[in-house]
Amino acid sequence: MADDLLKFVSINQQMPTKRTAGDRKADFDEIYDEFDTEGAKEQASRCSQCGVPFCHIHCPLGNNIPDWLRLTAEGRLEDAYEMASSTNNMPEICGRICPQDRLCEGNCVIEKDFDSVTIGSVEKYIADTAWENGWIKPITPAAERKESIGIIGAGPAGLAAAEELRKDGFQVHIYDRHDRAGGLLVYGIPGFKLEKDVVGRRTGRLEQSGITFHLDYEIGREATLSELREKHDALLIATGVYRARGLKAPGVGLGNIREALDYLTASNKVGFGDSVPEYESGALNAEGKNVVVIGGGDTAMDCVRTAVRQGAKSVKCLYRRDRANMPGSVREVQNAEEEGVEFEWLCGPEAFLGGENVEAVRAYRMRLGAPDATGRQAPEPVPDSTFNIDCDLAILALGFEPEDLPALFGSPELRVTRWGTVTVDHASMMTNLPGVFAAGDIVRGASLVVWAIRDGCDAAENIKSYLTAKQQDAA
Repeated sequence: MADDLLKFVSINQQMPTKRTAGDRKADFDEIYDEFDTEGAKEQASRCSQCGVPFCHIHCPLGNNIPDWLRLTAEGRLEDAYEMASSTNNMPEICGRICPQDRLCEGNCVIEKDFDSVTIGSVEKYIADTAWENGWIKPITPAAERKESIGIIGAGPAGLAAAEELRKDGFQVHIYDRHDRAGGLLVYGIPGFKLEKDVVGRRTGRLEQSGITFHLDYEIGREATLSELREKHDALLIATGVYRARGLKAPGVGLGNIREALDYLTASNKVGFGDSVPEYESGALNAEGKNVVVIGGGDTAMDCVRTAVRQGAKSVKCLYRRDRANMPGSVREVQNAEEEGVEFEWLCGPEAFLGGENVEAVRAYRMRLGAPDATGRQAPEPVPDSTFNIDCDLAILALGFEPEDLPALFGSPELRVTRWGTVTVDHASMMTNLPGVFAAGDIVRGASLVVWAIRDGCDAAENIKSYLTAKQQDAA
C-alpha cells in the first residue's frame, strides 16, 4: 500500500474551516470554506481502502469513493474528477447537500473509533477544482441522433437524464414551469447550503451542449401531455413532488401560517434580486418575528436557518420525536443550534391561536410509545402537557406530496398510484403510456437529490434502449 494512504491512525478527521455562527448568520453564503490542496490530500489519505467499501455500497449512485480518494491523496485531481463524474452528474452539488452522515460517511468503516473520512468535502473540492481549471467541457456527442426527447422538469432527475441522453446524441428539450432551471436546487435549497452559481454552471453547460430549455412552460397550460407526445419520440416526467402535506389543527387557516416551500422559494428569489411582493409586505419575511417551524426533516432545517438570517426575533423548531429520531441531517441540526435555533423535542402542535393572524402555537409534550409499522417508536401525547409558544410566523415543513398530474397535464389516461405518484413498470420505468417514462420523486415520493440523479440516469438508459429498439424494428 502506498505511503499516502491509510493515515486514519495518525491524522484526525478535519472538515474545511466553518465560518463562525455570528458571521454566517449575516448572509446566505455557504458556511464552509473550501479545502486547500494539502487539506484535501490529507483527508483523502485517511481512506482505509477497505476490501468491502461500505461508503460505495451506501451511496445511491454507487460512487467509486475509495478510488477518487486515492487519486486525490496522490495529487491526481483531474483523474479524481473523471472518476467521480463517471457515476455522478453533479459531484459538486452532492458534495454540498447530500446527508453524508446518513450515507457514505455514516457507513465508513473507520467511523466508530477514528471518525469517518470527510468524503463530501473532498468530493466538493475536486469538482470545484475541475471547474476552476477548465477541465469540464460542454458535451460533444460522437454522433447526432435524430430522435427528439422531451423532459418535463428541470430538477436533478431531469437534468441528469438530459445529460446522459445528450452524450448519446439525442435531441433533448427540457420543459419547466419556473423561470430558472434547477428545480429544488434553485428554489428549495438555501444559498448557505448551495450557492446558486454552482447550479448555474451545470445548467449552463447543458445549454452549451445543445440541450434546449423551455422555461416558464407549464404542461397543461402551454401544451397538454398529448400535444407534447406528438412533438417528441419519447417523454420523461421528472416533475418532483411539491404539494405541501397538510396539517389538521384548529386555527390552521389563520394568517401568517405558511408552507415551507413558499417561504424558501420567496427567500431564494430575493437572493436572485427578484421582486417578491409577499416578502416585501412581510408575509414571507421572518424579520423581527417569533418564528415556529413545525417538522424535523432537512426542509425544516432550511427554514429555521433561513429565518435566522432574515433577522427573526426568535426561532423554534417543533418535532414530535426526540433528537435521536430526527430525520434531518445531524450536521444541519448542529448548525442550526449554533446559529441560535431552539428545538422543542417530543413536541407537537395542538392548535394555532390568534385573531386574524397567528399569535401563538398551543403545543403539547409527547413521548415515544410502541414501534409503528416501520419499526420506529410511535409518538403519543402526554396528558395535560399543553403550553403556548409565541408565534408571529408559523412555517409548516411536514413533507411533500405529488400534485394531481393527470388533471394538471390534461391527461386523465395517465395512471397514478393511490398516493398520486406516477405508476411505472419498474424494469423499464415506462408509464402506461407508450414512450412516456417517469423518474425521481414523482415515482418514488419525496426523497434525496442523490436518488433523483440516480433515477434520472437509469431513465436515460431505458429511454435509449426503447428508442434503439424502435429504430431497429422500423429498419
